[in-house]
Amino acid sequence: MTLAVEALACRRGERLVFEGLAFELPAGGALLLTGPNGSGKSTLLRCLATLLPVEAGQVRWAGVDIAADLDAYRRHLAYIGHLDAVKPLLTVRENLAFWARLAAAGDDAVEAALAALQIARLAEVPAARLSAGQRKRVALARPLLGNAALWLLDEPSVSLDADGTDRLAGLIEAHRAEGGMAIIATHLPLDLAAAETLRLGAA
Repeated sequence: MTLAVEALACRRGERLVFEGLAFELPAGGALLLTGPNGSGKSTLLRCLATLLPVEAGQVRWAGVDIAADLDAYRRHLAYIGHLDAVKPLLTVRENLAFWARLAAAGDDAVEAALAALQIARLAEVPAARLSAGQRKRVALARPLLGNAALWLLDEPSVSLDADGTDRLAGLIEAHRAEGGMAIIATHLPLDLAAAETLRLGAA
């Protein structure tokens, strides 16, 4: 699988956020999106997640324009944005079980995700009682509950402590080792091997 972006442009309201954007991400690849606030990192991720329309250009998955079958493309991706989508009235386990059902994953996937993010001890705690860092770990369990090849992560290390950041990097690397790929918008260092960097908003 390969993700290819060609001459991409996106507008938010009246403002053209970026244009002429092009890159290619192969299986096992990682791309770090950097740049100042407002440069288009989150906008690009939302475009790739098909949450925003593109102004111009093309996104191709495995050589095929995603516009030809958006639903098929969406089955290959997992998007974690600024809003963590964690339901405060549900326990941690209930949140993960809800996401697992959407991804047609079983209870074993929930248990594996709890262990991978080291949140098993919080499994029966209502999400409303979690710290910001704990909520972030719960949100980051979501990509582990399906078979999405493409992870789109918007500032995933925000609110995480050093252990959480290291664990996040390890999960991304394990995903890449299995042929998965990741595009990560970040202001903070993230130790990923041979990751490419795309700086938006550069003169």
